[in-house]
Amino acid sequence: MEKAEQKEWNLWEIYDDTQLQELEKLNEAYKAFLDAGKTERECVTEIVRQAEAAGYRDLYSMDAVKAGDKVYATWMEKSIALFHVGSEPLEQGMNILGAHIDSPRLDLKQNPLYEDSGFAYFDTHYYGGIKKYQWVTIPLGIHGVIVRKDGTKEVVSIGEKEEDPVFAVTDLLVHLSSKQMEKKASAVVEGENLDILIGSRPLAGEEKEAVAAQIMKLLADTYHIEREDLMSAELEVVPAGKARDCGLDRSMVMAYGQDDRICAYTSLAAMLDVETVSRTSCCILVDKEEIGSVGATGMHSRFFENAVADLYEKLGGFSELKLRRTLARSTMISSDVSAAYDPMYTEVYDKKSTSFFGKGPVFCKHTGSRGKSGSNDANAEYIAKLRNVFDAHEVHFQMAELGKVDAGGGGTIAYILAQYGMEVIDGGVAVLCMHAPWEISSKADVYEAYRGYCAFLKDMK
Repeated sequence: MEKAEQKEWNLWEIYDDTQLQELEKLNEAYKAFLDAGKTERECVTEIVRQAEAAGYRDLYSMDAVKAGDKVYATWMEKSIALFHVGSEPLEQGMNILGAHIDSPRLDLKQNPLYEDSGFAYFDTHYYGGIKKYQWVTIPLGIHGVIVRKDGTKEVVSIGEKEEDPVFAVTDLLVHLSSKQMEKKASAVVEGENLDILIGSRPLAGEEKEAVAAQIMKLLADTYHIEREDLMSAELEVVPAGKARDCGLDRSMVMAYGQDDRICAYTSLAAMLDVETVSRTSCCILVDKEEIGSVGATGMHSRFFENAVADLYEKLGGFSELKLRRTLARSTMISSDVSAAYDPMYTEVYDKKSTSFFGKGPVFCKHTGSRGKSGSNDANAEYIAKLRNVFDAHEVHFQMAELGKVDAGGGGTIAYILAQYGMEVIDGGVAVLCMHAPWEISSKADVYEAYRGYCAFLKDMK
């Protein structure tokens, strides 16, 4: 179908009643996933729960694996790979869906608690690309873990229940903000001013930092920790509140963290629902993409390679050559979001080469910025194969770029997996307000992406 014709139809007009029911059921599950996983650790916990309910077993606990087995491997509670072993030899390659489960946020510093002028604050350092001014005066929650010196761990989640308190970054009142409003948007709120307000009530009997003392008493009573335990904590500040239907027609989802949990969830759902595969299927969901995929839990780590090596060993014997052949012969969709066309900001989009709501998942031949810098650039032969698979399953999709050539750009994990020699393309869901505290997606695109990922796992050769 020609691009000009594509823009005249919408998925909502194509679906029959059965598909519309499936669409709503999938999106309810998707919203529940977003609510359960506001951090990468919470995502992995929820993914393991769903995987085990679908018959997946921990790869590291098994002595042997055979065709038909469903296994998963986790790493540091922040990344996970799932494998459904096919009937064909693993050496022929895998069909891989890859996404990331970290999202932009505020992180607490390692000595976060301080008091100033009768207020207690947590000092923060923002994570990933954010517009800092978007994070002021909205309800915020705190999620994460606190680890004591003896290794025991306290899981923290504050701000999501109706009875929970919430937190906030304060902003200057408009009556006194004439100088502030003359600043560039990037400097209206400074990074060091993104500290969250956590208390104002002093602890009785304390003469120095009495409000901070009250906060520590509450933390000690609730989590049995000392102030020094905050040094070995990973506490993330995220928007408080549940994923919600958006629009009077309830056609959209508004939620935190849809970049890239929208692709993580649809990839996971496809992985769990496709019952029989000839070619081994894989879903890898990783951390740290928003800061360059670095570290032990990012895609640049050896976690995925090591997991495949472990799978080989339990299939009958590891071979370095077989591992290399497997990775080089694999095909992958790097499942990451694209920028949906926003008619409020037309100046940064090339309307002929952009993604639209309600048109299905988006393939980006390349990402990067300006002159395709830092991009994986998918081969034409691979795109043709994908077109064939999607068309055979009547999955509607788009081909797009991320904005005008000189407007900016973005990156994904695609180029990292492509280094093994495998065929990789970016393919995900278009969203509005990407990297904002609350992002917006189309329910129809969620459903169509799931259908496309199922087709890829079943029939990509």
